[in-house]
Amino acid sequence: MSGMKPMLWTRITASTILGSMLVMLFVMMVIDMNPKSELSQVKDYEPWEQASVDLVNRLPLQDGGRVKPFSTHAQFTMLRMRGDRKIKVENGKGEIFAIKPSEWLMDCVFRPTLAVQMPTFRVDNSAAIEAIGLKALGRRDRYSYQQLEEAIPKLFELAQSYEKIEEKRRDAVQKQVMDLAYNVRNYQFLIGYFGFARAAVEMKQANPDGSSRFTDMSTVMGTAPMISQMVQQSQSSGQAIPPNLQSLLQQVLDGANFAKFGLVLLPPEDSSSKDWRSAGDRIMDVMTGKVADPRTAIEEVKLLETAVRSVRISQAEFRKQFEPFVEKIAARATSRGEYRSIQAENHYNRSNYILYAMVFFLMGLLLAGSYWFLKIFEMPRWVMKTTSRASWICTTLGLLAMVTAIGMRCYIMWRPPVGNLYDTVIFICAVAVLLLLVIESFTREALAHSLAALMGLALVLLARRFEVGDAKDHMDPLVAVLNSNYWLTTHVITVTMGYAAGLLTAFLSMTYVLLYGLGLGDNLKKILKMVTTAAYGGLCLTLFLSLVGTVLGGIWANDSWGRFWGWDPKENGALMIVLWSLILLHARFGGLVKEWGFHLGSIFLACIVSFSWWHVNFLGQGLHNYGFTSGKSTIWYFYLAVVLTILFGIVLWVVEQTRALPAEKSKDSIAS
Repeated sequence: MSGMKPMLWTRITASTILGSMLVMLFVMMVIDMNPKSELSQVKDYEPWEQASVDLVNRLPLQDGGRVKPFSTHAQFTMLRMRGDRKIKVENGKGEIFAIKPSEWLMDCVFRPTLAVQMPTFRVDNSAAIEAIGLKALGRRDRYSYQQLEEAIPKLFELAQSYEKIEEKRRDAVQKQVMDLAYNVRNYQFLIGYFGFARAAVEMKQANPDGSSRFTDMSTVMGTAPMISQMVQQSQSSGQAIPPNLQSLLQQVLDGANFAKFGLVLLPPEDSSSKDWRSAGDRIMDVMTGKVADPRTAIEEVKLLETAVRSVRISQAEFRKQFEPFVEKIAARATSRGEYRSIQAENHYNRSNYILYAMVFFLMGLLLAGSYWFLKIFEMPRWVMKTTSRASWICTTLGLLAMVTAIGMRCYIMWRPPVGNLYDTVIFICAVAVLLLLVIESFTREALAHSLAALMGLALVLLARRFEVGDAKDHMDPLVAVLNSNYWLTTHVITVTMGYAAGLLTAFLSMTYVLLYGLGLGDNLKKILKMVTTAAYGGLCLTLFLSLVGTVLGGIWANDSWGRFWGWDPKENGALMIVLWSLILLHARFGGLVKEWGFHLGSIFLACIVSFSWWHVNFLGQGLHNYGFTSGKSTIWYFYLAVVLTILFGIVLWVVEQTRALPAEKSKDSIAS
């Protein structure tokens, strides 16, 4: 390394790159913590009391192939429709409330007249709103059901016509229209779910004077055998079903159809059956005679009717009437072994460990920045030591929050921690931060735990943004080919740790380039040497984990698919990581590359790892394509940032070599 410091422009460039990274993280954090949420007017809105929310959250339901609490279903339903987890409303009296997912879904099913006023539907392309005949509020905005209601027939008509177009050929507007139609249809099922309980069934000409009588759906269910007999008598005699009976049957069918989707919250009485039933399913089961003993189904529907109507009285009365239903469902789910993790998952949703990890990593990063600032100005040693230790503590607390979250997810899912893209992000975050803290324990230079806070914050933000964009419950059961705890524990965890080691290695090499570019090469030679040693160790670890994980994956593939290797994009990505690691290590051993060449090569490793870990999921090809998501453009920005860092490093290396030549010539002339 030359004894001369880099020129001013290199410092400016390095500072710009580093500053841009930090600004990007800050902007992402602000967006994450404060998503766009304009205040909405919902007249006479009354917030749900916490006791009511806690009671409803105890209710289990089946969704996505597993039994989960109401709170989880609410969270991801709201994410899919709205794109965030909070709505701010003002009730006309100057009172402002922040409505979270559980309260939002409770409003949808129990108080739909209030729910339809809330801006529930996120529309990113205003042309979609204009296509259905409405005036767009802005290029990207959120709309309430009330605002969309008059255009819903046109929306469904357009969506139906777009279904005939091949998915790959649909333009952005067509995709947005179809997404909006899908969300509106699901929303209609939610707000109409308890329609059978809110409105009585009209029995025309039931009174002696020919007037109508009104009764409950549960009462009609109790007369199902009599109704069935009357229908059979009409059909056997060749006569039309009487109009009053036709009206009754139509009301039952309409109520059951709206309650058929949205909330699948009734466990089957048959222990051998895995599929839960919705309220609409239970109504039709009784009306069509599919259950031998309808008493349980009738009792459940009666409990729901009483609870739904009690909302109009008071929340205390609602809790009094709804608790017996929750207890009944929870008891049956417990007897089926399906209530094991409901309370644990509610605790996980409430605790929000990933959010706390983000806050701790941010505090650690700010304290680390303060430490380096103090060091530049040679402040008292005890001040710097206190600041550094506080940064280490915050970063460690962030890691503990991540580990706790991962541990709870393992307990809830009853499987190893890695099974989908979201799992890999938080797992890689925990592994990378842990490795950096281990490095810090050996070096004690404050750099490693500073990098741990930076990398931890970046990956947590990535995980949270991915969760919002994907809007899927990532604790749902895995696809069949992945449903093996043995191989998830061996192959998948090993490969994912290889990704973590590879990204960490590239991150260390980026740090080397930026430190040198900032003009710290002479003052921090010891730290730069430490970074090189750590990056070299990280590359060795990457090679070992990726090679072992790839071989284990081949064995699994041979067991599942009958072939060890199939040139699948995911397999090719893993092979590329192994080959590039081998090339770098052999080039370093053979003297083909020196320190700069090694670091530039390991920075490029970030592109290879990102392709194998993330990019292959966007290709839509191969047996490993488990996580196709939106937002593909992000990966290209990452590639661009890596390439620009490499180019900057190449320029620094050229400048160093150019400066080194005159010094060598001067030495030669003196020697001669």
